[in-house]
Amino acid sequence: MSDYDIAVVGGGIAGLSAGLTAARLGRRTLILTGDILGGQLLSIAKVDGYPGFPDGVPGYDLCPMAQEMAVAAGAEIAPTELARLAPANDGFRVATEAGEAHAARGVIMATGARLNSLGVPGEAELTGKGVSHCATCDGPLLRGRVAAVVGGGDSAAQEALTLAEYDARVVMLVRAGELSAQAIYRDKILAEPRIELRCNTVVAEICGADKVTGLRVRDAGGAASEIEAAAVFVYVGLSPNSAVLQGLAALDASGAVMVDSMMRSPRQGLAAAGAVRSQWPGRAVASAGDGATAALAIDRFLRDGTWHE
Repeated sequence: MSDYDIAVVGGGIAGLSAGLTAARLGRRTLILTGDILGGQLLSIAKVDGYPGFPDGVPGYDLCPMAQEMAVAAGAEIAPTELARLAPANDGFRVATEAGEAHAARGVIMATGARLNSLGVPGEAELTGKGVSHCATCDGPLLRGRVAAVVGGGDSAAQEALTLAEYDARVVMLVRAGELSAQAIYRDKILAEPRIELRCNTVVAEICGADKVTGLRVRDAGGAASEIEAAAVFVYVGLSPNSAVLQGLAALDASGAVMVDSMMRSPRQGLAAAGAVRSQWPGRAVASAGDGATAALAIDRFLRDGTWHE
């Protein structure tokens, strides 16, 4: 068993920022990144609004850069998932999917969130056959073809704009009466001639035998119609990856970890950062700040025993 001051669970920008900050504070730090570094940012072609990158930065570049900085500061990286987390005499016992066990005096959960599904017929059967979550991956295959994007938030808007850059014709389907994305994305969507916006529209079925051929939708009045499409990109919210914390941390109705302004959970020594924590504002830059804040909170706790004010 290896002993650490701080164990960070998560390989997205929140976890990497937490690990970087903890290591810079002189704490022996372990980061469990999982098999694939980057989390939800991995499929984002351009993370906007991140300081230092006026033209945006690909998520698949940002996270490796953050990992390099964390390692240079002294953090240890383990490309495995958390299997179990249990309280111990002087902190926590951290068991990994690789069969390793570690002791940590403090733990930062930065496990992110998973994309919600629509739960409609055809979605599960056609995932990977036209149902996608990565416009950067599949956009080049859709030049001149119709793609549907379901959702009205930032992620859906970014996917729609990325697909339009690949010269796809995009139908954006939004359940609400308007987009909920940031104003900068709303303005771009409305100004892009290759994007057709349909509000007050819900998806009833994704159609196709061995590949996506279209969708059946309903409008606010209940009228049904069909849309021909070669692909469907689903962005209808996130669910926190917090199952391993059942019984260990207080979770809100959505399953997110309840924390204070310093990212501290009610359980001493356990913090949460990024999309897994309550009231997460949904920005990469906020996740990075969360990670740094959580590391500072645990460092303070390890120095003077202060957890809550």
